[in-house]
Amino acid sequence: MPPPLYTPLAMFDLHTERSPPDLLHQLRHRFGFETFRHGQREVMDAVLAKRDVLAVMPTGQGKSLCFQLPATLTPGLTVVISPLIALMKDQVDALRTRGITASAYHSGQSQLERDRVLQDMRLGKLRLLYLAPERMQHDWFMRQVRLVGPSLLVVDEAHCISHWGHDFRPDYLRLGELRRQLDSPPCLALTATATARVQQDIHDKLEFRQPLTVITGFRRPNLRFAVEICSGKNEKFRILESLLKETPTGSKLIYCSTRRHVEELAQSLGKHHSGVSYYHAGLADDLRVSIHERFVKDEIRILVATNAFGMGIDKADVRFVYHYDAADSLDSYYQEVGRAGRDGEKAEAILFYRREDIGAQAFKTAEGKLDASLLEELAERVAADPAAEAEELAGEMGLSERKLTSALQRLEDANGSAQAAAEEQERYRLERRERLEQMRAYAETSGCRRELILRYLGDDFAGPCNTCDNCEARSGRPSVETAGGTRREVV
Repeated sequence: MPPPLYTPLAMFDLHTERSPPDLLHQLRHRFGFETFRHGQREVMDAVLAKRDVLAVMPTGQGKSLCFQLPATLTPGLTVVISPLIALMKDQVDALRTRGITASAYHSGQSQLERDRVLQDMRLGKLRLLYLAPERMQHDWFMRQVRLVGPSLLVVDEAHCISHWGHDFRPDYLRLGELRRQLDSPPCLALTATATARVQQDIHDKLEFRQPLTVITGFRRPNLRFAVEICSGKNEKFRILESLLKETPTGSKLIYCSTRRHVEELAQSLGKHHSGVSYYHAGLADDLRVSIHERFVKDEIRILVATNAFGMGIDKADVRFVYHYDAADSLDSYYQEVGRAGRDGEKAEAILFYRREDIGAQAFKTAEGKLDASLLEELAERVAADPAAEAEELAGEMGLSERKLTSALQRLEDANGSAQAAAEEQERYRLERRERLEQMRAYAETSGCRRELILRYLGDDFAGPCNTCDNCEARSGRPSVETAGGTRREVV
């Protein structure tokens, strides 16, 4: 593990007089905020000074404002890479209500809508343009963006660029190349959680030059953490049903590890509860957008989902996040539970834990292994036909496109050496196993759960927190008030 890249920001003076008058004016009159939140001003000042910046700020801290506000004060186009169409739509709609010219360009639009976005971009009418990372595969489109010459590149959910992160996405690996194609404009990378290793990966892959790294901390004091130890699937469901009955109010997000688990659990809950739906990446784009919007509007009260749901969710009042299956790492877990209580009010994060769940995650990790013979075959095929299509290669070798993209990146990082790539892959596999063990340690600890998470992320927090089940039990408190306002016995 490399040494930390930063010293977390101390709590600093929030007097706004130190900010440029136009920055403060825009904050108040265009966005309706009186003061900056912790870390925002430092990031904005660096962006306006055309520095590369990595900002690690917890959910609800106002990361989006760190590029939206500077975009209104600088000439040129700000290009924002965002992984979800629903998130793009939320942000574009909010910007337009403030009179800021913003658009998204994605597959969910009609051809007429996409043509209108391109025309506005060419005419210089746009301040911000939101794109999915997959859009970089379209050479013609990227040539149009390159001709405009963006003044700032923003990478939202930047942890997705790292193999060592909790939500790696192969399309994010092309972002360094994208930046070069755009003549290396200043870059702002944003994420809610990133270990020191992930931070280093973001710096390297985005080719940062003398960057500023702003870490505002990972603490979410309004979240209560608890673990329900379950002997089997039936007990899991029984405890979940009990919790749902005890807390009839408040939006609830329930995470499962597979699409099959998601659909089965949603079907079972739907027999006894109203307002239940489910979400995963296998659903059609328009259906996922519809479910997202209905959840935000409280038309769906209980949503069962894979980790495909929730990144950047624009819903501040989620009161409960339940993990029906264990996450694959503490990074993933903390990112996902961070979708609760973004309004700063009390919220709960509860893990339903069986030791077998960690074993299932470990099996998935082993399944993704790239051995030397596979990498050697891939290297030979690419050398024989450099223009081969990824989809064709994946079909011929019996690989998913995701696994193929990962393998190609491993080979590129290893300068074409299959053996070196396999060794790096093995180090990655062992790292993932270690992250699973950290998840097991969290579930089975008798100590302060918040302390365990924060120390893993590099925060020096020392418990007790008095807001996790273990700390409550040691303090002798007989029960705890839930986010829904009822009281539950602490055992």
